[in-house]
Formats: sequence, C-alpha cells, structure tokens
Amino acid sequence: MKRFLALLASGATVLGLTVLASPPAAAATGCKVEYTVTSQWEGGFQGGVKVTNLGDAVNGWQLKFTLPGSGQKVVQGWNATWSQSGSTVTAAGIDWNKNLATGGTADLGFVGGFSGANPAPTGFTLNGVACTGTVGGGGDDDGPPPATGDGTPVGTNGQLHVCGTNLCNQYNRPIQLRGMSTHGLQWFSQCYNNASLDALANDWKADLLRTAMYVQEDGYETDPAGFTSKVNSLVDMAEARGMYALIDFHTLTPGDPNYNLERAKTFFASVAARNASKKNVIYEIANEPNGVSWAGIKNYAEQVIPVIRAADPDAVVIVGTRGWSSLGVSDGSNESEVVNSPVNATNIMYTFHFYAASHKDNYRATVSRAASQLPLFVTEFGTVSATGGGALDRASTTAWLDLLDQLKISYANWTYSDANESSAAFKPGTCDGGDYSSSGVLTESGALLKSRISTPDNFPTS
Repeated sequence: MKRFLALLASGATVLGLTVLASPPAAAATGCKVEYTVTSQWEGGFQGGVKVTNLGDAVNGWQLKFTLPGSGQKVVQGWNATWSQSGSTVTAAGIDWNKNLATGGTADLGFVGGFSGANPAPTGFTLNGVACTGTVGGGGDDDGPPPATGDGTPVGTNGQLHVCGTNLCNQYNRPIQLRGMSTHGLQWFSQCYNNASLDALANDWKADLLRTAMYVQEDGYETDPAGFTSKVNSLVDMAEARGMYALIDFHTLTPGDPNYNLERAKTFFASVAARNASKKNVIYEIANEPNGVSWAGIKNYAEQVIPVIRAADPDAVVIVGTRGWSSLGVSDGSNESEVVNSPVNATNIMYTFHFYAASHKDNYRATVSRAASQLPLFVTEFGTVSATGGGALDRASTTAWLDLLDQLKISYANWTYSDANESSAAFKPGTCDGGDYSSSGVLTESGALLKSRISTPDNFPTS
C-alpha cells in the first residue's frame, strides 16, 4: 500500500485553457497538457505533466505554468531542466527530448511543496503558446487492488513485498521474476529504446528490467541529473509494458559502498520520491560490495534504506553482500554472517551474484542453505566466466537456473546489450538496428536466456 497517496478528490477538471488564435511565428502552433497529481502527503505532492505538440515540429521547447497556491514550489523535477521565479515555473527540454515532432509528447514531472491549499497549476504554455489541458487527482490506494487482467507481470502481481524468505505479490503468494539487466547506461544507452523494450516484454516475455546505473566509470558521479533522468525514463518504459523495474546503484570500484554514501542518499531520495506511487519499482542499493566487511555493508544499508522509506515506505529494497555479492563465499566466508547480523530493516532482500563458468557447486550449496533463512534475489548473473567473457557453460547455467526456479528466486541476466563479450545477449551491432528477438541477432547466451525467460510464468492470484 502507498500510505501517503493522493488525498485529493478523484475525478478530472478541465483547466479551461485555449490555444491562442494567432501564435508567434517562431512558436509551436498548438499544444495539449495533461496534469495529474500522482501522490500527495502533508506539505508535499508529486505532479506528472504530459505535453503533446499539436502544431509544427519544435526544435527546443519551454513549458511554462503558474503555481497559484500559497507556498507552492518545485522541489525537484525530472525529464526537463526546471526553474521557478515567483509563482512561474519553467521546464525546458533536455538533449534527448528537446525535439517534439507534430503529435510528439514529452512526459515530465516534479515533486512539489505547499502550505495551505494545493490548487492545480494554470496557464500552461509551450514556447509562448497557450495549451488546452486537463487536471486529474489520484485516488486512495489502500488495500491491494485486483489484477488488471492485462496479463502483464505488474498487472497480475501488483505491489510486491517480502514475506518470510520469499518475494510475494499482492495476494501474499511467493513468486519468481525473470528478466534481464542492462549494461552501463553510459556505454550502451542505444540499446534501450521502444523497440528493444517491446521485444523484452512481448517476445522475451520478461518480468523485469534491471537498470545498471554505474556510479563511477564515467557514470552517475559525472552527471547526477542526467543519469537520474535516464533511470527514471527506463522505469516509465518498463511500467508502460507491465514489467518491474529494478533500479541498480551499480557500485563496483571502489568496492566499499560507504565511499558513495552521500551520492546514494541523494540519488535514492530523488528516485524514491519520483517513483513512490508506482508499483513496479524495486531498489538495489549496492551492486557488488568488495574489499569491505559485512559490518561495513550493513552500516551503509542502514543509512540508505531510511532515505528510501521516507518517500516510498512499501517498495522492496535489495542489499548487496560481501565478496562481489556472493554472500561472502568469494571472500572465504558464507551466509552465516548475514544470518547472524541481518540489516535492521523490513521488506528487504539480499543479493547473490554468480557467473556460471566460475561459480559452481560450492556456490550453489550456499544458495540452497541460505534460501531457507534469507530472502535472496539474483540481481545479476552470467552464463560465462566472472570476467564476462569465455565460453558459455551450458551445464552450469542450466543447473543454476533449475535451482533458482525450484527455490522461486528471482533473477536478471547480464546483459541485455550488444557488448563485444560472450555474456551479452546480442551480437555486436544489434543495437544499431531494430531486431532484438530473432535468432540471427542473439548470441549463444542470449538464445539460452530467451528460451528460459519466455516460458510461461506461474503467478498465483489466490
């Protein structure tokens, strides 16, 4: 349940804005805005804005509107560059969405603050031209809703939570999610578009997309706003296709997640506030801790999780484990250190990673034991060696996947990309085209994973 969801009355009210009869020659010639309050809490709210260009193509745009209430302000926003002067708010297009073709849309949003009343914005204009539009309120979301009947993973399972050692759906029944992980967004953003996500959802029949947002290696630390926006866009794209979105704060080097503690707090405060009303979001707070004790990882988790919970109290959070998320096995330890000193938080799971050609029977034995005491999520695994290269180990991969299926442990494969390495699902150059499903574009690893993921899910609903 989203305990702080919209308190406004449901229903829609026409804003009553009209297109100017004689717009400036340099401006758009018509536009429509749909504004929705997606959630509201004491002193704050989240607004979503969808703008549609009804006129000639626009190369660079500014959306302006007025916040008429006392104390209303934009605290943070996404998918645009946001500014505010007095009661006037300006959202400007950014590199990847600044061009709007005729009929083109841009989806953006913001977290706002207010004191007293919280009336809807007025006076939307696109490049100086007034827009028609509607405003809607959210409804009370208490209690698990029925499945939507659309047959998608999110439509069927709704808001997930941890029950015992399992990941459970809105009917409190254990489920397993199967999906793919992106590669680094700074290197392979061309692989993640409407065509590739359509293929992942419809042809691969995946349940989730893990978004690997590197923190170092030319990642988040170089452009926090830009990478946050990319992550949020992929969350939206997954949601539109009924898939779960696993937001991965991909720490790798340095291996101590405490090095990125303040960055993590900033990032998760932003994405949790922005995505709190969604039912498809799972947070992975540290990819592969290494060279650090379990006590150090636990300390990090117990500082980051409350930041997420402050905005999104109900989402599942996944905590990395020692030895590159091997439950300590790669450091000569085992699951006992986590069992004996668990993170002081609820609704959490613990990460396990493996690469089938490198990690075999002793790792599988650890997972078999640990699964009876800890809720586990395999947020990353490969069919090859731990380097991401080498030959596919079909026998070990099959043994791993059979075990995960038996234990109902969810997983995401590394990687849904065309990287020049054998762990990639696609052959190099695939992402320059539009085919992400046929046998001709799949590597040996991609073909094996597609065949496993695309088998029917068995999601219990009663």
